Amino acid sequence: FRPIFADLVVMAVGIRPNVDLARRSGIEVNRGIVVNDYLETSVPHIYAVGECAEHRGVVYGLVAPLYEQGKVLAEAICGRKGKPYEGSVVSTQLKVSGVDVFSAGEFMDVEGTESIKLYDEARSVYKKVVVRQGKIVGAVLFGDTSEGRKLFDMIQRGDSVEALSLSLFAPTASGGKGSLAAAMADADVVCGCNGVTKGAICQAIAEHGLKTVAEVRDYTNASRSCGGCKGLVAELLEHMLGEEANRYAVKETICGCTDLSREEVIAAIKEKRLMTVKEVMSVLGWKNEEGCSKCRPALNYYLGMLYPGEYDEEAESLFVNERLHANIQADGTYSVVPRIYGGVTTAEQLRNIADVAEKYNVPMIKITGGQRIDLLGVKKEDLPRIWADLGMPSGYAYAKALRTVKTCVGKQFCRFGTQDSTGLGIRMEQTFERLKTPHKVKMAVSACPRNCAESGIKDVGVVGVEGGWEIYVGGNGGTHLRAADLLCTVKTEDEVIEMTGAFLQYYRESAHYLERTSKWVECVGLEHIREVLFDVETRRALLERLHKALSATKDPWREIVENERLQQMLFRDIGDKEPVPVE
Repeated sequence: FRPIFADLVVMAVGIRPNVDLARRSGIEVNRGIVVNDYLETSVPHIYAVGECAEHRGVVYGLVAPLYEQGKVLAEAICGRKGKPYEGSVVSTQLKVSGVDVFSAGEFMDVEGTESIKLYDEARSVYKKVVVRQGKIVGAVLFGDTSEGRKLFDMIQRGDSVEALSLSLFAPTASGGKGSLAAAMADADVVCGCNGVTKGAICQAIAEHGLKTVAEVRDYTNASRSCGGCKGLVAELLEHMLGEEANRYAVKETICGCTDLSREEVIAAIKEKRLMTVKEVMSVLGWKNEEGCSKCRPALNYYLGMLYPGEYDEEAESLFVNERLHANIQADGTYSVVPRIYGGVTTAEQLRNIADVAEKYNVPMIKITGGQRIDLLGVKKEDLPRIWADLGMPSGYAYAKALRTVKTCVGKQFCRFGTQDSTGLGIRMEQTFERLKTPHKVKMAVSACPRNCAESGIKDVGVVGVEGGWEIYVGGNGGTHLRAADLLCTVKTEDEVIEMTGAFLQYYRESAHYLERTSKWVECVGLEHIREVLFDVETRRALLERLHKALSATKDPWREIVENERLQQMLFRDIGDKEPVPVE
């Protein structure tokens, strides 16, 4: 061995198939679960597909081969053994802003292969096509990946090198993208993750009048998973709609005060080390130098997310509910919802709440759907005194943060319960309370699949099963009802906390402000979220940033009760002026 000195070492090792169950069951395993050409394991009538399966010595860590395997398996299970699975040619495209990399097939120079290469230093473009026995077998593109889909199709078909156009090694001309989309056959696959062809996309555009990539995604599933084909979907829209497509290709900006997207604003904040809302708007050239009720709360959130412990929230950039730490009601009074962990309370706590309600003539006491107690009709000037007399932490019923963790009674009392749902729910609420998120987050823990805590329609839902827990994400029980997706199954409470924490942090870092997890999960795709969270190093990094954010939180009610200056500022001097209106 000899030492090699470097400024940076990057290790990309992927994931390791979980073969423990198969090994214990006597099924043949190697790196993955060994399967034949019909995806059958060494034990008859037991099959394996996807990232856990090893076929002809290869384990595929991508989603596209899973669909190809699934088609063969479906035929086999139905007793119609057709064409066997002979392996997949895979392609990958790096999904990092500003770094365009595409690879497919055999892209390493080995014995028996030849390469055609282009390196354009002026345009920072590198292209390589690998050839074996006159056939195209692999490719690497950096800087300009527009021909990636076309090359991948040629690799899959085993095209001769003679079919390779010299235009591949020429600078991309104006209109080149449109001609690429036009040159594709209707049967060519655009979205490898979901098996969507050009013909299916064009038909949907024509029949349903689709105008945007998002509409194409919703109708066809193209670009729903990894998002790597968004560019090609946009090219097809341009090919189908012509100049009309330009009217709809509008970049999603934070608001009308700027032409910058969320990603561009966050990148600029980090690059220029901008530390205040005012500084962001000034340096980045906001059209309205005061901002608006849409961008100021968003910038306030992004700064807090990027600089936990360093950035102090700016009261004038918050919605009134979050500024006063209570929900304003229709008559101008407020509601007070203290934290009740997991919906579990005590006789002493209930007596104290009743005494406070009587003392301040609270007109209504309401049991909420999240298993908490809501004191309604509280006068603004009474808020700090009520908080002090309650002696309980804020329930954050007003905030873009964790609201509640709803629980059932669990196996301690329920004869159907398989797990201690109440204990886990309390632990989850105590762990993640006060964590600011792009939108409100609701959780639930059910002790069994009967799901009494309604875990299936929560942002994070946990369901007890024999020997462990199922974790569901992206549910919504509000205006847009959505069933949560099964993220994974784990064995211990510690694993539930770890996976939930990583999920929340990834949501915090990548979602738009005011985007619920239900919409976010649909946009980025469950498979992508799994890829991120199941990677051990990525998950560890997410959890480190999460713990840093949590360590910087304080209970706002206690902070105000103990700080007379804050009381003066928020509840006397501020009057009725509301720089940012209620959401």
